[in-house]
Amino acid sequence: MKLTTEELFIRHAKADKPSLLSKSIICLHNIRSAYNVGAVFRNADAFGIQQIFLSGFTPTPETNIEVSKTAIGAEEHVTWSYFAQWSDCTSKLQQKKAQIFAVEQTKKSKPLTEFNFNGVAIPNMAFVFGNEVKGLDDEVLVSADHHLIIPQFGTKHSLNISVATGVVMYDLLCKSI
Repeated sequence: MKLTTEELFIRHAKADKPSLLSKSIICLHNIRSAYNVGAVFRNADAFGIQQIFLSGFTPTPETNIEVSKTAIGAEEHVTWSYFAQWSDCTSKLQQKKAQIFAVEQTKKSKPLTEFNFNGVAIPNMAFVFGNEVKGLDDEVLVSADHHLIIPQFGTKHSLNISVATGVVMYDLLCKSI
């Protein structure tokens, strides 16, 4: 009953990538866990994201074996770049004419479910996710064009970084259809 790997490759090769996903970049800033970074690579590959930007002390596939171990090869299919400083990452995003979306719980945050991405006429969108404990620092938040919050209704008010990236990418998928 299950599709074979070959059948999945054929199905995915024939599919058109949704417009909002095709212009999305995932940015991970100061992520501690190599396992989380690897899981984000898998999410990016699953949703057809072309590029991941890693910055700060975020581990990379080249510097930490656990990234590749968790990514199970996705890091070979998703282009990635590393920037020691957030300002260098921001400069690259500006070159790509990307609007920056900080995914963080701030007073300026708009609910992800209510944001109309189709109303933003830009060539690229960069979604920035921050540290598992401290979130995004002020330097990143100030540089963002938009702040988004993932609606949550429990008591913890937080999601694992890989889960959060999956939620955002799935929202983009739904809004592209």
